[in-house]
Amino acid sequence: MSTPNPLNFLHDLTWQDMPTAVQAQTKLAVLDLLGVAAAATGTRLSAIIRTHAADQFAGDLPLLFDTRTASATGVALATGMTIDSLDGHDGFNPAKGHIGCPLLAAVLPLALQSGCDGQQFLSTLAMGYEFGARAAMAQHGTVPEYHTSGSWGAVTAAAAGARLLPLPPAQTRHALGIAEYHGPRSQMMRCIDYPTMVKDGSGWGAMTGVSAVKLAQAGFTGAPALTVEQAPQYWADLGTRWYGLEQYYKPYPVCRWAQAPIEGVLALRRAHNLTSDMVARIDVTSFHESIRLATRRPDGSDAAQYSTTFPCAVAMVRGDVTPADIADSALTDPEVMRLSDSMVLIESDHANAAFPLKRLARVDLLLRNGTILHGDWIQPRWDHTAPPTADELGGKFHRYADPVLGRSRAHAIEAAIDALDRTGLNALTSLLFQPISV
Repeated sequence: MSTPNPLNFLHDLTWQDMPTAVQAQTKLAVLDLLGVAAAATGTRLSAIIRTHAADQFAGDLPLLFDTRTASATGVALATGMTIDSLDGHDGFNPAKGHIGCPLLAAVLPLALQSGCDGQQFLSTLAMGYEFGARAAMAQHGTVPEYHTSGSWGAVTAAAAGARLLPLPPAQTRHALGIAEYHGPRSQMMRCIDYPTMVKDGSGWGAMTGVSAVKLAQAGFTGAPALTVEQAPQYWADLGTRWYGLEQYYKPYPVCRWAQAPIEGVLALRRAHNLTSDMVARIDVTSFHESIRLATRRPDGSDAAQYSTTFPCAVAMVRGDVTPADIADSALTDPEVMRLSDSMVLIESDHANAAFPLKRLARVDLLLRNGTILHGDWIQPRWDHTAPPTADELGGKFHRYADPVLGRSRAHAIEAAIDALDRTGLNALTSLLFQPISV
């Protein structure tokens, strides 16, 4: 059987072609991403990048949750970096990264420019999850170094943009090639070791993808995209396996690699009715990448999100990890610092062997009275094998969005997303492209 043509899939997929489960999940993915984006507007990173986009990328397209405007490339950059500034968005285990962030960041401005309807908006996002999953696996399978989501996210963003404008097939090839060539091949583990605002490269990837589409439309050449045209084994199940149903979601706004340890802490805390003052030390056994998230005293929210010790200590002290717990102003609690500083991190061959398809951790607690409590091997919550319900994701959306947007506006956004396949985009975009005002 011949390999499906990714360019045909990119342009030809319709809303009616998709299983109803994929349609429903696409709406939930949009809801989750926008909830994270709303909460993320409070980060220093988001404030800087939105101002940068308005100042340096002149244009008339509105910035997300803002009064200012920028070009399509500027809006994509600011939106992607804003979402990425609060690490609570969806991800894909085989990619070790995030499809939705660069994808939605590119789709929002280009959807406005193209005047597409709600079904085209949703079907472009659904296509993008399928395209992005395969582009990510193809790059990881053919390139030795581990790059950020922005690298293959640029190609994904270009695919979505080529569909929305739309570009003819020849120009689509060039757009994908330009995006792949100029995509940010940023080194993910460098940001793990030195966590700063560069994060997962998603905003830069979205900006690159939108730029690639605009350049290809003007006649700029760049074909081929090697991960799309010269890695057929990754595209063979296109249209038959729906990777949009295999995304994970995050209950906590920190790196996925820290989330199994957090669950391990919370499981023992609940089972033994513990308070943090009863705990002398937390021991975490997990895979290499999780152990490498070793920032014990973060100097900002970005470092707090790329840490295993800090959010585990927060979980023990407060029984949860919320956006407020990893904000710049919330990083000096003495009890959290005590547990973060004393935590023991142990690398496990068993957990390494399961990574990246499974992110395993085991937590043991040494109590002040000398008792040692042993936890079981545990995985993060809300993996695609045990996904969150629609109500759970809706609850997360409101926990993130309501304090920022107000309950009425957040509910209106939720309703507008639910109705997208039956309406145009105006009801949604009128709610998104206005400033924060509770």
